[in-house]
Amino acid sequence: MTTANTMHPFDEAIQLTPQGDHYRGQTSAKYANMVGPFGGITAATLLRAVMDHPECQGEPLALTVNFAAPVADGAFDLIPKLIRTNRSTQHWSIELVQHGQIAATATALFATRRETWSATEAQFPDVSDVGEGMEIPPTGLAWVNRYHIRTLRGHLGLTPASQETSSDTVTQQWIRDEPPRVMDFCSLTAIADAFFPRIYIKRKQAVPAGTVSLTVYFHADAATLTAHGTQCVLGYARANRFYNNYFDQIAELWTPDGALLATTTQVVYYKQ
Repeated sequence: MTTANTMHPFDEAIQLTPQGDHYRGQTSAKYANMVGPFGGITAATLLRAVMDHPECQGEPLALTVNFAAPVADGAFDLIPKLIRTNRSTQHWSIELVQHGQIAATATALFATRRETWSATEAQFPDVSDVGEGMEIPPTGLAWVNRYHIRTLRGHLGLTPASQETSSDTVTQQWIRDEPPRVMDFCSLTAIADAFFPRIYIKRKQAVPAGTVSLTVYFHADAATLTAHGTQCVLGYARANRFYNNYFDQIAELWTPDGALLATTTQVVYYKQ
């Protein structure tokens, strides 16, 4: 746990500086990926640009990020634009601009929730207790070190010469920030992307791959996330189809006691 006088690496990575009508951000080496920053930290930073905006109302309900180009190491600008405010919802667009070009775009839907009848149809997976599972082997990726991950199913077992394929692409893993950090919407957004590409699990090979579009749906409010604290969440991910350079990846994030916090889907480019 970080001390009161020390900023958590995650908060450092998504820190923004107001620049008139936009914000200035900076990539963090602590969340580096194979090329540029971890996509989850970029998505979280885009969400942060709206949450920091003085006109923001409500809490995040949905976020879609389209990665138009690789984000390079260094500074970037985030330009949030309020599209419309209704009685219950607020709609935003955000651009990430770097070196004079757009590297990513996003749309964010915020909402004011009111107490109503509620239910969860999705089923909490039958899994082992928190603390069990296999640690991820060393990968050399900085962002992986920013998470405590224990895999229950769908282990990362890469065999470069393997011609085999796994029977499915399901991964189940316990995950939390490292060092521990009280969960909020930004950290939940990043964790929604903290699964290795499903083609790694299916083909047992690390092939060139990168997320093109990522959407996160939030099924909890800020009070629920604060009460969750620094506990692990259970992540469940799988793919539906690999076809001609692209595949989808869907995932669920649950509390240990079975509350669904978020669902997510993404489209990923791969070269094989």
